[in-house]
Amino acid sequence: MQKLEVTPNDFGSRFLNGDFSAIYQQTTEEFKQLATLEQFIEYGESFNNGVETYSLEMSTNLNKYITQYLWLDNEREKAIGISFDENNTIYGISLAPFVSFPESDQQYTKNTYIMPIKEEWFVFWGGTNQFINYHYVYADQRYAYDLIIMKDGQSYSGPVKENESYYAFNKEIIAPAEGKIVKIVDGIKDNVPGEFNPEPPEGNCVIIEHKNNEYSMLAHLKQSSILVSEGDFVQQGEVIGVCGNSGNSSEPHLHFQVMNSINYLKGQSIRIRFENGLEPIQGDFVSPFAS
Repeated sequence: MQKLEVTPNDFGSRFLNGDFSAIYQQTTEEFKQLATLEQFIEYGESFNNGVETYSLEMSTNLNKYITQYLWLDNEREKAIGISFDENNTIYGISLAPFVSFPESDQQYTKNTYIMPIKEEWFVFWGGTNQFINYHYVYADQRYAYDLIIMKDGQSYSGPVKENESYYAFNKEIIAPAEGKIVKIVDGIKDNVPGEFNPEPPEGNCVIIEHKNNEYSMLAHLKQSSILVSEGDFVQQGEVIGVCGNSGNSSEPHLHFQVMNSINYLKGQSIRIRFENGLEPIQGDFVSPFAS
């Protein structure tokens, strides 16, 4: 008898019970090229060692087609991230230790900030685990956000290799709080979407010094778009440049973080306290102020 289709709601029990073949058959061809069924079974069986149950921790809508689900084992030491589309096709499976940093998770910025944008954007990466925020495992960018503009489940309309097709490109970026401009990087060419320039990874960027030894970084800005100079004092909401696709960026987006050093490579990212009291995570739509 043919086994029932694996669904987002029963994935945890099906995986734990070793129903790997049924799961594998629902994955995309791209996934199957990454691992054979035999490899998937071997890794799945190894991952299940010592696990009594898996529980669904959270789900996130990545766009109008794909939803990501996070399952944790009973000890909250192992995590499975899995993405389903509306037809229950599986687009990706990630098996990994569940990394957490409870001490720094509870340490918020002393200052309050707004999102450095002028309209509604979408949180593509953000939150306090590595499945919804790939920055999380790195202390220097743990609480960073990557923001894009999403319309009808897509971040672009038009030729995929042209920056102008992306809704975020050329959008104004504003100061998240008042402060002094202490570092500017400019003159870096914007990437062709889908390509990267890891040197420097932040691309064109502005770093603002705020009170209480806090520094915000606005990265991946458009080449030659920065309107401020080092030494300038800016007010919250003041335009500092526009969104681009420079640095280690595959499409136009804004990287925003607050840290305790002007040099993000030597400092630590700090969890941001927002003026509206919200704590946005991947899948949320955000605006500079609460509506």
